[in-house]
Amino acid sequence: MKQRHPGHFLVLAILCAAMLNGCIVAERSSPGSVMQLVELSDTITATGYAVIELQLSDLPEQRRLLAIRASKLDAYRALAEQVYGQMIDSETSVRDLVVSSDAFRARVQGVIYGAELESITPVGADTYEVTLSLRRSVVNDLRRLYLQMSREQRA
Repeated sequence: MKQRHPGHFLVLAILCAAMLNGCIVAERSSPGSVMQLVELSDTITATGYAVIELQLSDLPEQRRLLAIRASKLDAYRALAEQVYGQMIDSETSVRDLVVSSDAFRARVQGVIYGAELESITPVGADTYEVTLSLRRSVVNDLRRLYLQMSREQRA
């Protein structure tokens, strides 16, 4: 059985998101309507997940608490992706007109404050799900702060 590179799943996820965005745009008549739909929302939400058994502890109770904490951090990462976007780095090597290697890396960096905890939910017996929300006004403040810091670093 051929081992698939983890980067292939990232490419597949990006392609699926692009196709879904295309469907949304097809429903609206004006260009850029996807951004308008996002901007009209008062809040953005993000959900994070963590598996209990993967947490490093001998105590089941502590593994549960660690899974809640990990799923909360995953939700914060998802919020940062929505606010700041993702930095995608890819490298493809071609030898004799055949792709010999393909590597993708994704990175998210940013500051999130003012997020509100919407829910902590056990999913089945082995996973926790945490949902956070962020008001649009806070998102706009975060983006302004990011742009200001970027300008100061360049100067």
